[in-house]
Amino acid sequence: MELIRRFPDPVVLSALESWGFLDLGDKNPLFTSPFGDVFMQGPKSYWLLDVVGGSLSELCSTGEELTAILNTKDGRDEYLMVGLAAEADANGLVPSDDEIYDFRVPPVLGGSLSVANLQLIDFEVAVNLAGQIHEQVRNLPPGAPARLG
Repeated sequence: MELIRRFPDPVVLSALESWGFLDLGDKNPLFTSPFGDVFMQGPKSYWLLDVVGGSLSELCSTGEELTAILNTKDGRDEYLMVGLAAEADANGLVPSDDEIYDFRVPPVLGGSLSVANLQLIDFEVAVNLAGQIHEQVRNLPPGAPARLG
């Protein structure tokens, strides 16, 4: 099971096109989680684009700190969702080189964080669609119906 995923730069840049509502301009993608979350390096720190949650957060100041975070059980659980990825792998969901785990019904739309809600999908497509969904629902009040399209 690959916990750190790497995709060609043009594919990553295309996948990130729909995330323009977040400040990604000075951040360079480094690698992704099995779920497509993108780890990035900015001018002074390292960042995580959480494609499941729809947020961008600063993680740490150095590459060494990022490595140390991801080398802990808590870090792998929180940022790579290793438990869910391992369960998916054990259930025969094994991504190909261009695929990631994705939720059939995104959690932001009420889907569960469970293997039963997982599918394999092309990285570029999944991350781009997630950005479109998050952009459309980000300003809705809690409980408001989402009208995508």
